[in-house]
Amino acid sequence: MRHFEYRITKHPAEEFTHLVYFCTRTGECEYERLPGDQMSTLEALLNDMGSRGWELVQTFFGENGIVAFWKREIQRADNQ
Repeated sequence: MRHFEYRITKHPAEEFTHLVYFCTRTGECEYERLPGDQMSTLEALLNDMGSRGWELVQTFFGENGIVAFWKREIQRADNQ
């Protein structure tokens, strides 16, 4: 049986001031508004966590920032 551990991280809005995933109430999102440096910040976060074995499960975007849910497989003895 596979076993996983989970981690939840928060990332402040200051890192992502014009985030594409923060859409209007009518559902309008503009990808071209995402500045390149913020795209790099998000990419660096994903690559950093991925290099440590974490897989992104879900993200929630809001005006205060991002909450990310991660998981990675862990090795456990067969009797656990």
